[in-house]
Amino acid sequence: MSRYAADTSVRSEQSRAEIERTLSRYGATGFMYGWTGNQAVIAFEMQALRVRFNLPMPNVADRQFTHTPAKGQLRSVEGQREAYEQAVRQRWRALALVVKAKLEAVESGITTFEEEFLAHIVLPGGRTVGEHTIPAIGDAYAGRPLPPLLPAPERADG
Repeated sequence: MSRYAADTSVRSEQSRAEIERTLSRYGATGFMYGWTGNQAVIAFEMQALRVRFNLPMPNVADRQFTHTPAKGQLRSVEGQREAYEQAVRQRWRALALVVKAKLEAVESGITTFEEEFLAHIVLPGGRTVGEHTIPAIGDAYAGRPLPPLLPAPERADG
């Protein structure tokens, strides 16, 4: 399976600016971007909620950047930098697509803002809903079978 925008030439800065423009067009009242280590962050305010996406960046020292995929040969320093930058550009394009798709789904009435962005809504303590609840999902399913994919029809008699 190929990755979305795996060969993109769109610079990361352009994708971040596109995300900001998209959010503004759909009614965001605030936007911020930052990074630390191998993680970038965007956050925005919309519909009286704060939303945050943490975008993990690849590790520049990973073999996929230091060596060629076909023969496993060591890349030049320039080749390593270009392979890494390509992966970073791909992630920013993917995030731009995700944000735009979520906002359009809300705008089209397919889903609600809260449903679409639930995992990324920032709670008053600073953690996202996802950071707060995802660990509990594994506990809820521990030792239990998955529910049926297609639920049985409700019976009229009770």
